[in-house]
Amino acid sequence: MDVVGDLLPFLAMVLVQFGFAGMNITSKLAMDSGMKPLVLVSYRQIFATIAMVPFAYFFEWKTRPKITKALLLQIFICSLTGVTGNQVFYFIGLENSTPTIGCALTNILPAVTFILAVVLRQESVGLKKISGQAKLLGTIICVGGAMLLSFYHGAIINVGESSIHWKYADEMGSSNSASKSNFILGPLLIMFSSVCWAIWFTLQANVSDKFPAPYTSTLLMCFMGSIECVVIGLFANHKPSEWSLHAPGRLVAALYAGVVCSALAFSLTSWSIQKKGALYVSVFSPLLLVIVAVLSWALLREKLYVGTAVGSVMIVAGLYAVLWGKEKEMKLKAIEAIEAWKEGGKEEKGDLELQLPANSNGRNAPAAS
Repeated sequence: MDVVGDLLPFLAMVLVQFGFAGMNITSKLAMDSGMKPLVLVSYRQIFATIAMVPFAYFFEWKTRPKITKALLLQIFICSLTGVTGNQVFYFIGLENSTPTIGCALTNILPAVTFILAVVLRQESVGLKKISGQAKLLGTIICVGGAMLLSFYHGAIINVGESSIHWKYADEMGSSNSASKSNFILGPLLIMFSSVCWAIWFTLQANVSDKFPAPYTSTLLMCFMGSIECVVIGLFANHKPSEWSLHAPGRLVAALYAGVVCSALAFSLTSWSIQKKGALYVSVFSPLLLVIVAVLSWALLREKLYVGTAVGSVMIVAGLYAVLWGKEKEMKLKAIEAIEAWKEGGKEEKGDLELQLPANSNGRNAPAAS
């Protein structure tokens, strides 16, 4: 058993989840202070591109495979889905909801990926097998939890008050954020973000196979994404003041999101997909929800509602049902492949045994005469 080979992807994905948790907190505070989500996304990609240049140059400049036009087209599509579509929808959704809701809804990713695979006929449901039933049931539970979390709040769950006092968070998270919140639009946009993210997962797996250079592919994707996001951002935000990073909170949020959650996270995620596959990476999604829920309660004094709690539990339960079904299906396919290979080997051996006596008799016939 390769302990190091198993430990490194595990640590990488845990680090990614902690990084995303910090981004949700800092980005929410920056947007509550008046920073536009499209501006934040644009700066995120610009800083990510700058941060990726030395990694791509020093680690992969001499070893990376040739960059072809077909590869650039694939990376461009990845930038449209994994960078622009995913992040634009997510940050606008985050502006209109809370960090906990945002993280909870990202856990519908495996269910969305499964639905897309079935629609595109890349995967069959297989209702006659327990693995197919688990995937279908998990998807239904995931979607149901997302709907409950999005459209039902219920009573506030009293978990006590945090003893941590963050004055800056209190100032930024005042009535300004409450007036912006739209608890229908926000969750819907975050779900659209998950659809884009699911498409990226599917495409990135193919890119990683053909181009095993995660730093270079991330650099190209962030560069293309920065151009796309800036163009969209300029259409929506014309005033120079809206693009100012003079406020410390805005600068920290943009730098953190770009360096940690785009450059570092995309590289580690792409590397982990290359080592362990997209399914392995998806398993770590619920960890983000736990981290953000604790930080939001402790630092932002976010209230926990019955609908949010029950919906989150349903989403996580559905997530693991889908993942369990998928893992069982992959094991069954592996067993069937091995059995088919063994059967094929037996048939070839049988054919060879039938041919050998015939050939032997043929060779001995002239001698007997």
